[in-house]
Amino acid sequence: MDTKFARRTERIGRTTCSYWRAGKCNRNPCRFVHIETPSPPAACGYGNTAYSYGKIPHSSSENTPKYGSKKVLLRDNGDRGDAIRVAKAFKKSSPRICKYWINNNCVHGEQCMYLYSWFRGDGFSTVTKLQEHKKVITGIALPVGSDKLYSGSTDGTVRIWDCHTGQCAKVINLGAEVASLISEGSWIFVGLQNAVKAWNIQTMSEFTLDGPKGRVRAMTVGNNTLFAGAEDGVIFAWRGSSKADSPFELVASLTGHTKAVVCLAVWHMDTLQCTMTLNDHTDAVTSLICWDQYLLSSSSDRTIKVWACIEAGSLEVIYTHTEENGVVSLFGMPDAEGKPILFSSCRDNSVHMYELPSFSERGRLFAKKDVALIELGPGGLFFTGDESGLLMVWKWLEVPKVASS
Repeated sequence: MDTKFARRTERIGRTTCSYWRAGKCNRNPCRFVHIETPSPPAACGYGNTAYSYGKIPHSSSENTPKYGSKKVLLRDNGDRGDAIRVAKAFKKSSPRICKYWINNNCVHGEQCMYLYSWFRGDGFSTVTKLQEHKKVITGIALPVGSDKLYSGSTDGTVRIWDCHTGQCAKVINLGAEVASLISEGSWIFVGLQNAVKAWNIQTMSEFTLDGPKGRVRAMTVGNNTLFAGAEDGVIFAWRGSSKADSPFELVASLTGHTKAVVCLAVWHMDTLQCTMTLNDHTDAVTSLICWDQYLLSSSSDRTIKVWACIEAGSLEVIYTHTEENGVVSLFGMPDAEGKPILFSSCRDNSVHMYELPSFSERGRLFAKKDVALIELGPGGLFFTGDESGLLMVWKWLEVPKVASS
């Protein structure tokens, strides 16, 4: 990976020259330290090549975060305003990643108060970065039994990645924004403007499913039925067909929503009728997931709500968790020990990780921009895609086994 780490100098009482870091120091000799900061070797494929991150936050003279208080002592060196900054910070509950570090141009090094890491927490790590998409990643799929990872983006392309090398094996230019992408069996479904593209990766056949109006931003498969939510609020449902011209037949158009469908859940799968309407969020609902016997929903109103079925058969909110920012999406998966972990992607370019059912914080993932997609892979892998087009590969770390005496 091309990520760079700041390294503490071994010279006691001396500071790395901030002008040298910026490539501007013209003093020889210079009273401050000039020292290179090496970068770790690049990771190839999805192997276990993840780095370990340092748990010590860095200090900086820039833009103090709104969370966590701190005390800073300044001692002027009398040299063009350079100062030795001794920072003592209380433990911060939500540190930020350095926005300059992610672009490899932070000049503060060890004095930067923001994190030099793509994550905070333990039990997981990064594997590699796939960064050829130019715009928002809207779909990630790793079909069962395939060694290829598929990703779609609003840059109008679907990219096919080789899971062994981590390289892009093929680019499919669709000439229109990819609004969603999922896989089911040997099929890849791509949501576009006014249509869904269906590709069979075994037979290499391709079909176009017409009917939706506007962008197809949400899709799911249940009860052998493909559901696609369109921008006009209508959900289209296709089932398998024996017709020669297409293996899919439109069986229903589900109406009720008045604006774009962005997530799908809670329709009666046999009758394809709306069984209830949930009205507890005060802003747009951004994600729905089912966990055990509960439904979890997120919203731009900065809340995650846990719904449970009561005796009367209706769903009611039994717990509300509040974030500092609006929630982009939710995703759930088990960690290496099988504990259920909820991922909450928020409008602060980070993904908050919580252990369920306690909602105790497990860690945090960081990104260049808001993370729109999270997807689970085999062998402890999982993937995140952000609005800059960066696709990150992560891995749950196996818990070391303790030998019995």
